[in-house]
Amino acid sequence: MTWPPTLDDLKADLKIPESDTRDDAVLAQQLAAAIAFIQRVRPEFNYAADPLTELPEPTADLELGTLRLAGRWFTRRRSPDALVAMGELGSARIPAFDPDIERLLGIGRFRGPVFA
Repeated sequence: MTWPPTLDDLKADLKIPESDTRDDAVLAQQLAAAIAFIQRVRPEFNYAADPLTELPEPTADLELGTLRLAGRWFTRRRSPDALVAMGELGSARIPAFDPDIERLLGIGRFRGPVFA
């Protein structure tokens, strides 16, 4: 488990060949935003790998959820109304919120109680 996830990790998750660099700048932007978002809403992890802190390392769930969040943002950017063409099958809506991603990340309705 490595934090933060890399552009190569995101491309592998989206099944984009490493040699295809057409969208690298946009993918990197989406991934950086997803990483910053997760570090802001889930501050209870040791993202800097600081050996002096007692915070736990980011989990595999958190890494996968971050990749999927960046992937969803990348896909949704092409369609302001969140519709994606599926050829002969018509079109499908890309949800703004994905319960599977929120469950992986422990955010939204899957966020546990927060004590001040």
